[in-house]
Amino acid sequence: MVEAIPLQAQKGRGAVSNASGRFEPTASIAVDDGWHLDNDTPQLRTTVTDEHPKTVITRNQSPDVPFDRSLNPYRGCEHGCVYCFARPTHAYQGLSPGLDFESRLFAKPDAADILEHQLRKPNYRPATLAMGTNTDPYQPIERERKITRSVLNVLDRFNHPVAIVTKSDLILRDLDILGPMAARGLVSVALSVTTLDRALARRMEPRAAAPAKRLRAVQALADAGVPVSVMVAPVVPAINDHEIENILAAAAGSGAAGADYILLRLPGEVKALFSEWLGQHYPDRANKALALMADHIGNPKSGQLYNAAWGKRMRGDGAYAALLAKRFAIACRQLGLNQKAAREYRHRTDLFNPPPTPPKPGDQLSLF
Repeated sequence: MVEAIPLQAQKGRGAVSNASGRFEPTASIAVDDGWHLDNDTPQLRTTVTDEHPKTVITRNQSPDVPFDRSLNPYRGCEHGCVYCFARPTHAYQGLSPGLDFESRLFAKPDAADILEHQLRKPNYRPATLAMGTNTDPYQPIERERKITRSVLNVLDRFNHPVAIVTKSDLILRDLDILGPMAARGLVSVALSVTTLDRALARRMEPRAAAPAKRLRAVQALADAGVPVSVMVAPVVPAINDHEIENILAAAAGSGAAGADYILLRLPGEVKALFSEWLGQHYPDRANKALALMADHIGNPKSGQLYNAAWGKRMRGDGAYAALLAKRFAIACRQLGLNQKAAREYRHRTDLFNPPPTPPKPGDQLSLF
């Protein structure tokens, strides 16, 4: 009988497997035909495909998120966070939510031009534009592509508000834009800090900035006058939940004004991917982690690991979830996080003003 080749984590990658997407008519499994060697797997390299959408602003009506529009310069994310709830979207491309999600990326090089066109429409009404809600706008390929920076240049010129979520210190490259925007009440930033343990971070988020770098970025943003908070996201039962108070203390000590958290979400294929990851890296805690996941959505008997209901998908609804909420609230209060000024911060929309359209070459008006 032919046996499947055992799953094995790859250095620098988060997912352990690369199973076919749920919409594919067939699925393939690597089997040992007698010629397989433990070290003969080729190194997985990242590829980037350009795409040219007609629009770049995505709308949503979710009542449990504080924005109604977002922009993602990239699809897929090289950070490789095994828990990323955006992974299932790669199935719509005929790709795997596993290793494909972190190695076969899509970029939108025309994002800034398309955004400018959308902002100039007569019926457009400004509101905070969220970036980093699906994939990280400062993932490694941004160093070369600079699509996020070009988008920020447009928002700056239009006096349009933006909220950014990232786990990369690359955001400091754009302080020359973010600082002046912050002075006009147009920007806020949230740094995701999942753990203070560098070894754990390398397993969970293999190509993201180290925790210490993220905290230094928090300090630099605060020093530049940019409103900055820390997201303890995700809180993973039996893996990093014991770190909540320490992460919040480090955030407050680095100048963060606010903090929030999100419980681990396991939609679609993420459930299997995360279970594989637990089995590879924390087999001694895997059963406990999954049992607590079932408890935090309030249905431990069924073994269900995800509840997509609004108001519950990011906070949970069980005894474990209630305990985390209390711990988080007490720590924030003791550390002075989420005080009135931070809670009531609002981006300005009254400054929105599309600049004059530059004349095109040959335009007769350019003669005057």
